[in-house]
Amino acid sequence: MPTVGIKKVILDKHFNRVYTEKEFDELCFEYGLELDEITSEKAAVEKERGTGAATDLNDQEVYKIDIPANRYDLLSVEGLARAIRIFKQEIPSPHYKFAETPKSGLQKIIVKKETAQVRPFVVGAVLRDISFDADSYASFIDLQDKLHQNICRKRTLVAIGTHDLDTVQGPFEYRAEAPKDIKFKPLNQTKEYTAEELMTLYSSDSHLKAYLPIIQNHPVYPVIYDKNGVVCSMPPIINGEHSKITLKTKNVFIEATATDKQKAFVVLDTIVTLFSQYCSKPFTVEQVEVVYEETGVKELYPLLSYREMTVTTPEINTKIGINLKDEEMATLLNKMSLKAEVVAKETLKVVVPPTRHDILHACDVAEDVGVAYGYNNLITRLPESNTVAVAFPINKLCDNLRIEIAAAGWTEALNFALCSRDDISVKLRQPDALAQAVHIGNPKTLEFQVARTSLLPGLLKTLASNRDMPLPLKLFELQDIIVKDSSTDVGARNERRLAAVYYNKAAGFEIIQGFLDRMMRMLNVNPAKDGTGYYIEADENPTYFPGRCAKIIGPKGVLLGHIGALHPEVITSFGLTLPCGAVEFNVEPFL
Repeated sequence: MPTVGIKKVILDKHFNRVYTEKEFDELCFEYGLELDEITSEKAAVEKERGTGAATDLNDQEVYKIDIPANRYDLLSVEGLARAIRIFKQEIPSPHYKFAETPKSGLQKIIVKKETAQVRPFVVGAVLRDISFDADSYASFIDLQDKLHQNICRKRTLVAIGTHDLDTVQGPFEYRAEAPKDIKFKPLNQTKEYTAEELMTLYSSDSHLKAYLPIIQNHPVYPVIYDKNGVVCSMPPIINGEHSKITLKTKNVFIEATATDKQKAFVVLDTIVTLFSQYCSKPFTVEQVEVVYEETGVKELYPLLSYREMTVTTPEINTKIGINLKDEEMATLLNKMSLKAEVVAKETLKVVVPPTRHDILHACDVAEDVGVAYGYNNLITRLPESNTVAVAFPINKLCDNLRIEIAAAGWTEALNFALCSRDDISVKLRQPDALAQAVHIGNPKTLEFQVARTSLLPGLLKTLASNRDMPLPLKLFELQDIIVKDSSTDVGARNERRLAAVYYNKAAGFEIIQGFLDRMMRMLNVNPAKDGTGYYIEADENPTYFPGRCAKIIGPKGVLLGHIGALHPEVITSFGLTLPCGAVEFNVEPFL
């Protein structure tokens, strides 16, 4: 969930009144938002970097507000204040429209066929005769950053470029060229660099280095030129210094290159609808024509499309648990920036504006009705039918096993389901494990890159964090691992496993085998090789010491897992110094 930080004085200016902390907190709650924290720029930086890093910052109050991830229209103070003031019925919903075509014609972006190799789509718009002040300019830049981190997925799907149209001249060309052939002066730099040199320059830049891999391995890089060959931007890395927007900029040319066209026009709609209020003709946007040279296809952007939906009041009432009349529901939807009117008995026509790309289905409309009605106003009541909850068989089995294992003197650990790539591959001496792992597309830290394919890394990390405890340490975990499975709808499946480790001055293979025998007895499985019971058989597994490993064969010859003494390299890779016995097996076949 994104968090937007807005100075209190700016909020007061946009709301045309001064709210107390309590009043604003209640207002946010009414609209389905949460005032997360009240801080200041200085306090926030001091908390993050220490006291000395914030000497030049002020103590103005900053309100940090949690915004739903799909409400892109609330990511700036302009959109937030407008939505809440419409909700309070202080202002009407604006109507977004297109400006008249200039005498010289619409600005054009000509897309060369080579761009298909790297970022095939581009959209654009122009905000004419716009007036920025310091606060609105900062908000304009901050919105782009918020969108880049959110819907743009750190610029991998969409990259936004904004330019002072008076410094460049159309038509523009969107090309893809070899890095050595691209040369321009990037934003906030004093000399020209080739694209190759920029990759080296920004490899140590804390802000931009994360975006370099998006295009770094491509033979060509995307670049946008104006009519005179001036480089406007090299998406998704950096804009050119020549067309940089300032407080004096009057005409803003916006372009967004993308690998996902749908996301691109959502991003463009969001920017122009929020900031067209600063144009001399508020909420008016000039379109840009995009021409794909290879196919001859011509498209106009932004779309600013108003979509119509038909919903029935009984359906909405049933979803929320209320009993509103048609007119009452239409009034509530109008408060949420959705234009609604009664077209027939128990039927509403809802017009969705271009700011509300989060409205996709009737259930989204129902959610807005619930917010406008106020969830605190819902009457608590008992359900009309009674049901009896029953535990899933796998969970019931595991709960019984946990009780028995704890009674035998073992301590349960509960570890994260995510881990680093090295934890399941390099550290376990299993390089092929990554092929079966589910990778996180946008990991926040190196510790959470993949879903675990084994319970052992978590247990070994727990041992490493408790090395000062008296020996022996006997830990177990009974949880899910996740592996790829092409036969499932989502391409992966969960598998419930039981793992245990014994850490002492000796590996204690007999202890860990005793643990396995006890578990099999609890599962009512006897030692046998005739297919009705279980047995262990010598095996070689890189995670375990050579000659000290066995595979566990269950009923019907099913391979359940492995048992043995861990390899010294595995032990040391997790920061341990003593021998360790381990067992890990699948418990699902025993259901």
